[in-house]
Amino acid sequence: TMTVVERIRALDAQGMPATQIATRVGVHRDTVAKYTGIDNFSPRPLRKPFNAGTQALAGLTGIIDGWLDDDTHRPRKQRHTAQRIYDRLVDEHGYTGSYKTVQRFVKLRKQAAQGPTDGYSELVWPAGQAQVDFGQATAVIAGVTTLLHLLVVTFPQSNMRYVQSFLGETAECVCQGLRTICEHIGGVPTMMVFDNATGIGRRHRDDITESRLFAAFKAHYRTSARYCNP
Repeated sequence: TMTVVERIRALDAQGMPATQIATRVGVHRDTVAKYTGIDNFSPRPLRKPFNAGTQALAGLTGIIDGWLDDDTHRPRKQRHTAQRIYDRLVDEHGYTGSYKTVQRFVKLRKQAAQGPTDGYSELVWPAGQAQVDFGQATAVIAGVTTLLHLLVVTFPQSNMRYVQSFLGETAECVCQGLRTICEHIGGVPTMMVFDNATGIGRRHRDDITESRLFAAFKAHYRTSARYCNP
């Protein structure tokens, strides 16, 4: 698994001999040699068919937003579920798309509307640790006002920061931005701290869910990451 690969490369980066790595991780020495010798962890791009369902909510997103805004003034048990919104769209607006499309949209809207949770700011940051998060800004590109998603990498100890702009916040955007910044500064953070909303991974209590692409990125650069919900 990618977790095993990360452990192998992390121990190798610490200078541990291959025999000890094999014993520690519980794999054969040939496996250790295989993964410490890989220079490129970039996955092969997949060809995904066009999903017409992603266009099905065109013209209806404002209606959904209105319902969700009204819910903020209602008791929790009287608020819209994704199923209720889907049923209303079908009955009142002739919606012909799938329930899954509505469910994904409602989930993203509710996540964006959630307020900050109880948390704390870390006051001491070792050299080499970085914070990574997205912000937004508008820019005029070829005469068109465009919303940009800004990947911001900050090193709290030195207060240095670097920014890459994209049209989205996917795992591919995060990995490309981090690669460009790391090549620019000539090094890789030892630890990267991410907000749960960055698209490459998230923490729910003690469970970590991480994209395979970003796990490969960490293995390639022999770095580590943790997630928070500030």
